[in-house]
Amino acid sequence: MEKHLEHKFVKELEDNQNIVHKICRLYTNDQDSHNDLFQEITIQLWKAYPKFRGDSKFSTWMYRVALNTAITLYRKSKRSIKTQDFEGVSFKIASEEYDNTEEKQLSLMYSAVKELNDIDKALVFLYLEDKNYKEISETLGISEVNARVKMNRIKDKIRKILNP
Repeated sequence: MEKHLEHKFVKELEDNQNIVHKICRLYTNDQDSHNDLFQEITIQLWKAYPKFRGDSKFSTWMYRVALNTAITLYRKSKRSIKTQDFEGVSFKIASEEYDNTEEKQLSLMYSAVKELNDIDKALVFLYLEDKNYKEISETLGISEVNARVKMNRIKDKIRKILNP
């Protein structure tokens, strides 16, 4: 692939890497698995990048690829995420450390969300990222009405998990 495409991809990934970190946090339980999933999502994003037409924002497209990758790998392994080697690509991405020390209140929320099924997790994640129902429905491939109904049911589930 041409250098221009590579530089553009790296810039977009650096600007939006917190999306991937948050998805990794939802679908993994330890730092090694988090790092492995981050790497696998990055590989899948790079492989799919030439097909990105720009019909949507890069971040919306990134959500879709990252969530699909995480869900697929999670379903395959159920506990441990396996990665694949991707030789031939050597670009450096300046990594931000994901700081979870300031998330004491959110840790309860994350543990409740982890009890949800894969699609519900993805919906909650997009909702917490302030995505509107149109963006959520486009990212997950469901109708806006379905997204709203599912979100209301998920809120009830989370309330029951947090307040048994």
